[in-house]
Amino acid sequence: MDLLDSILNSMQKPPSASEAQKNAMRKQKEAIETRQKEERNMINRFRTRVEEKVANFIKDGTKPHLQFEPMDQMYRTIIRDVSEIAGLQVFSFGQEGVDRYSVVYMKDNGPSEDELTVRRANGVWDEEKAAEMVLENVERKRQAALDLEEERNRKRKRGKEELRGTFYKQKYAHLIGQEAAIDAAQKTNVNKSYGEVPSENKKDQRSIEQTMADIKAKKMKKAETEKRDAESSDQI
Repeated sequence: MDLLDSILNSMQKPPSASEAQKNAMRKQKEAIETRQKEERNMINRFRTRVEEKVANFIKDGTKPHLQFEPMDQMYRTIIRDVSEIAGLQVFSFGQEGVDRYSVVYMKDNGPSEDELTVRRANGVWDEEKAAEMVLENVERKRQAALDLEEERNRKRKRGKEELRGTFYKQKYAHLIGQEAAIDAAQKTNVNKSYGEVPSENKKDQRSIEQTMADIKAKKMKKAETEKRDAESSDQI
């Protein structure tokens, strides 16, 4: 028994509950510190890669933009920070938490309105799409010019018709009444035989022979009247 007792006494006693808890907390803290250190190293490596890409983008000078893959906001913040320090501009497109990504542009060569429209609609922007949008813009401007010219022609035509009086009733109906305006418009319509003056409005439509006969008749009637007046005065 003495030997057994000596062996048991020499064995280490199991740790108490408080010591076990302390050990668990220490291991958890070590794990957190290790993870944080790994994250810092990963972020530093990512920032280094971004700096290299941005530097190569500036050095190349021929690419229209530098596009990154979709990533979390923390990494996009690093891209923005590095780019702005380098004097560049950054735009982000896509849905947050799903496919949002960053695109870097030169300060004096930013995205066009067409590119922004396509990217904001979750479209893909490349050289083929850019050429397509250029053609669409040219066609849109050409059609707008045609529409403008057509509108001008309509206005010129309408102006000529208004001068001939065909739009008289529309212009003055609110002043003189609808029926009066219609009558006035009818009276001022162009007469092909006499220009702007209707033939029925001319003062004299008699022939020369008829006019001479009427003048002769008036003279004879006047002479007879004067003769009768003279005879009447002699009798008095």
